[in-house]
Amino acid sequence: MRLSVIQVIAALFSAVCFVIAFIAGGVAVVSGAFMLMALAALGFIAWTALRRAFGRDRLPGPPSSE
Repeated sequence: MRLSVIQVIAALFSAVCFVIAFIAGGVAVVSGAFMLMALAALGFIAWTALRRAFGRDRLPGPPSSE
């Protein structure tokens, strides 16, 4: 059975669509990984700030001039 021109074009088009889909999937995975790293960094910053603000190991402030 010989393939017609339309079938060859459809096969090439589907191959290009698969390549684009795999690229988009890879970009989504990398983007998600960076999002999780940024979220972890923000959580660490917030946790250390709250620990310093409410912890017992706070440094005394400057003496008041009263």
